[in-house]
Parts: sequence; C-alpha cells; structure tokens
Amino acid sequence: MAAGKELAGKVALVTGAARNIGRAIAIALAEAGATVAVNARAAKDDAEAVAKEIRDAGGKADVFMADISDGKAVDAMVGDIVKRYGKVDILILNASIRKETAFIDMSFEEWRSLLSITLDGSFHCSKACLPSMIKAGGGSIVTLGGMTALSGAKKRVHGSVGKHGLWGMTRALAKELGEHQINVNCVAPGQMDTARAADRSARAPVSNVPMGRRSTPEEVAGIVRYLCTPAARMISGQLIYVDGGQQMF
Repeated sequence: MAAGKELAGKVALVTGAARNIGRAIAIALAEAGATVAVNARAAKDDAEAVAKEIRDAGGKADVFMADISDGKAVDAMVGDIVKRYGKVDILILNASIRKETAFIDMSFEEWRSLLSITLDGSFHCSKACLPSMIKAGGGSIVTLGGMTALSGAKKRVHGSVGKHGLWGMTRALAKELGEHQINVNCVAPGQMDTARAADRSARAPVSNVPMGRRSTPEEVAGIVRYLCTPAARMISGQLIYVDGGQQMF
C-alpha cells in the first residue's frame, strides 16, 4: 500500500458531498485512496465539480444523484454504486438541511422535511449499504452530528431532535454491527467556516471557543478519514467533537 493510501481498494459513499463538509470529506477519503461515490440531491454541478477535482488529482470518483429521504431512490443509487465498483465499504452520512424557525411558527411539513433527511435518509442508506459491508467482512459508518444534539438551540428544535436521534442511531448500530466488524461513530462539528449562506455559526462570535477560531471543513474531514482507516477499527460508538474545545463535559 502506498504511503498515505490507507483506504486503497475501499469504496466510500458520501451523502451531501457537493459542498462544505461533505466536499472536504469526499476529497479526504479520495486522498487516502478510496474510490468515492459523490452523492447530492439537487446540486449536480457542484457534485460534478467535486468528482472532477478528485479525478484531476489522480483519484477515482463519480456522481450519484439521489434524494436520500426516498428509500427507492437510495436502493437504486446503492445498486448502481455496487454495479460500478463492486461494493460499498464506507458510508458517510453527512447530508442535512439547516433551517431556523421558531417552534411556535414551525409547520409539520418543515419538521418532517428536516427529519426525513437526517433520520429517514440515514436509515435508508445504512440499510442499503449493509449487505455489501457484511459480505466484505467489515466496514465503517460515520454520521455527522452537531453540538445542538445535546445542548439544544433556539429556532432549531427540528435540527436538535434530528441530530440527537442520529447520535442514538450511531450508538445502537455500533452495538448491533460490531459482530460484523463494522465500526460506527459520530463526528460533531462546532462553529464552522463554510460557504453555507444561512449558517448562523459562521456569524457567531468565537469568544466561547477555547482555540479562539472556527473549525474548517478539512479538520472535520481529517477525523472522518481516520475513523474509516484500519488504525481506527476498534473505535466505535463514539461521539467526537471537532469544535476547538467548545463542548466540554
């Protein structure tokens, strides 16, 4: 195995990989030698740009468009990935939507829209990828959480509930899938420097971050990459914050 190619021969599916943290994760996994399936729901041009960036650097990547809240669409997407690459070894559950609405003004449709991506999407993708991982003798699943999963946040009740549920799913799957040599972990970014226009954390002060700055997508991606490597095989069921020390217990 070439130096720095600890994921050579592995196939990774990264949901919501067209921008920001998802993009950084897709690139980091490709740099580690993995073949990357770049997923997006609507941002096809951005997803294609990520895949091209990976290929231009000598890696392997293709775009697979699908709304992960749609179980049939996910089954079709994973089927296409397995048909093209032969398997799925790594699943990164990054796709999400970010909305801020006071709970009293929140419609049930908005509530369900967010949870359908965070929770239903994670269910569909995990179910679809597991047979391939089990057949291969192991794999890695990484979910992307958030600080509000445990702390809560104004105008983001649906987001807090979704991320908290994702953390519960992470721990339960870690216990259930360990016998198949599949490790499952959650990485929770703190305040981020991203291009997300509506990202409130990008406008928030960093005075409460001990490191004195926001995290970068690449720093989050580095932890995700490590958790998918053979060196991290015995790390499972963990919640890892990449927040400069902001969330301490």
